[in-house]
Amino acid sequence: MNKQEVLIQAEMYVRSILEEDSSGHDWWHIHRVRGLAKKIAINEGADLFICEITALLHDLADEKLFGDEEKGLLSIEEWLKEHGVCQESRTHILTIIKTMSFKGGNRKPMETKEGRVVQDADRLDAIGAIGIGRTFAYAGAKEELMYDPSIPVRTEMTKEEYRKGKSTAINHFYEKLLKLKDLMNTDYGKQLAEERHQYLEVFLERFLEEWEMK
Repeated sequence: MNKQEVLIQAEMYVRSILEEDSSGHDWWHIHRVRGLAKKIAINEGADLFICEITALLHDLADEKLFGDEEKGLLSIEEWLKEHGVCQESRTHILTIIKTMSFKGGNRKPMETKEGRVVQDADRLDAIGAIGIGRTFAYAGAKEELMYDPSIPVRTEMTKEEYRKGKSTAINHFYEKLLKLKDLMNTDYGKQLAEERHQYLEVFLERFLEEWEMK
């Protein structure tokens, strides 16, 4: 099976699992992250196959979606092995996926160009207009409030606190989304993040004005 065939099979596999997701981590999120990863990879001279396949598979080990990161990683490894992806590439892909998640900002930096590319692509889909929509979709799926001024923004969080502590959709902007611009890895990713970050700031200003009935 050649690389293009593996990518087609990965598309079908991931789509079958995430197509009905309503938390903002659906197939279309994967589709956008893959597209962004390709754009950044071309600009940064990264391995396109590694970037694309990792972008396609990255959410299948997300514990907030499936509850068990290790089980998800094992499933991804088995799938890659069954589809003829070599050991070196499998290790690279799994290492990127393990390191990608924000988790309160407590993960170590990416060690490879491909990892930096895919992480930037995923972060870009968390900001801008799409990021705003995904934030409210996720809050609704998790039965979190849209906003409550009495719930403080959490500034320092452990992984456990980030996943399980009480928050709101608007707090999430301050706890994660507004931090992402400065966490981008690649020059092209930083460039793409600027306008999306500005859109977040404009939205928040308008939201809070309307909240205060100004």
